Amino acid sequence: MSQQRPAKGGSGLDVRAAAARSLVPVLTDKGSLASLDEHSVVARDRGLLKELCYGTCRRLPRLEALASQLLKQPFKKRDADIHALLLVGIYQLLYMRIPAHAAVGETAGAARLLGKEWATRVLNGCLRRLQREADALQEVVDRDENVALEHPPWLLDALRHAWPEQWRAIAQANNEPGPMTLRVNQHYNDREAYLQQLTEQGLDGHLCCHAPDGITLTTPCDVAILPGFEQGHVSVQDEAAQLSAALLGPALAPRPGAHVLDACCAPGGKTAHLLEQFDISLTALDSDNQRLARVDDTLARLGLAAELKHADATTRDWWSGTPFDAILLDAPCSGTGVIRRHPDIKALRRKEDIRQLAKLQQRLLDNLWPLLRPGGTLLYATCSVLPEENAAQIDAFLDRTPDAHATTPHDVAWGKQSGTGRQLFPTVNSHDGFFYARLEKRTA
Repeated sequence: MSQQRPAKGGSGLDVRAAAARSLVPVLTDKGSLASLDEHSVVARDRGLLKELCYGTCRRLPRLEALASQLLKQPFKKRDADIHALLLVGIYQLLYMRIPAHAAVGETAGAARLLGKEWATRVLNGCLRRLQREADALQEVVDRDENVALEHPPWLLDALRHAWPEQWRAIAQANNEPGPMTLRVNQHYNDREAYLQQLTEQGLDGHLCCHAPDGITLTTPCDVAILPGFEQGHVSVQDEAAQLSAALLGPALAPRPGAHVLDACCAPGGKTAHLLEQFDISLTALDSDNQRLARVDDTLARLGLAAELKHADATTRDWWSGTPFDAILLDAPCSGTGVIRRHPDIKALRRKEDIRQLAKLQQRLLDNLWPLLRPGGTLLYATCSVLPEENAAQIDAFLDRTPDAHATTPHDVAWGKQSGTGRQLFPTVNSHDGFFYARLEKRTA
């Protein structure tokens, strides 16, 4: 291995050092990959940076187990960046097609860019040992089912308990990157015509089975090459997330000008879809001002308008007093249905978080329900697969709310009946995990 430090700007060392720095907040429970700065490396290395960070988080339980086998003693807390480099190196050797000499040499060498030249020797020794003993070491760590399935123990236990027939398939789907799915804006095109435009552009895809505006691409691409993206002809949105508009359709289609609330609207995909589909007056609420700005940007690109409010949906100080005809509550949740898109959830989410999230969901439901007019519809949605946030949450709400009853369809072609809602599971090369329950307020 060369001892000469390459010039900055696109070197293999730079991108690996950047990956380690980006992973430290995740590994120390101080941040997420949402703050990943892809511009910390040159343009040609941004794809590799994202793959190193997201891939390492996706395989984290297994990588951590292997790191324990390779190290004589753990790194000190102040050397979390070196620990992250080791995980990045293991990920490259086992899951990427990077030549082994580059994975080892440039990962070890990146320690110099972190100001810790002493670590190059440790990293080099660990990664070369993994090269020699990969099969034996993997056989040892994979005896633990949590490691083999690459999930934290509490989450695998929760999945196994909730879904005894589906839990393994859910875990396996969580370990694969999610596909890129588009939502075609039918103001400009139907999806069959847009699929033809994609084909002419050299992009392959297929029509979604359940979402009537959806197309899933065979291979993800940069949105800049999608025909008409900047003009608002198409958006990126998972197939399961697109189903909210179809479920609210019966409440909105016959009511031009319906007064609608999107209670936790960011990042704005469902907000925009409702406005594309229906002639409504929409109020979009979110407690995070930065995320609300993203909603504003999305609506501007699509040429859509809504009343945006920076406010907390557990309070009513933002409400004008006029009842809503429909409410979409896309509630804050554990995100256990979208782990493949947010793999840092494996490191950041804790078992005790679920109870706290369920309490927040309960507060949101109880606060928003009185804002709905008699005969109105509230659609409750999460991107979770855990019953505490989904079926159990809605069953408890119905028990304490006499003027609420469920109208979630039983005969749709998607999802599994779960209580009075529908549960979708993440599936390989298809939609994410989502839960929906449609509730109507009795008129008498």
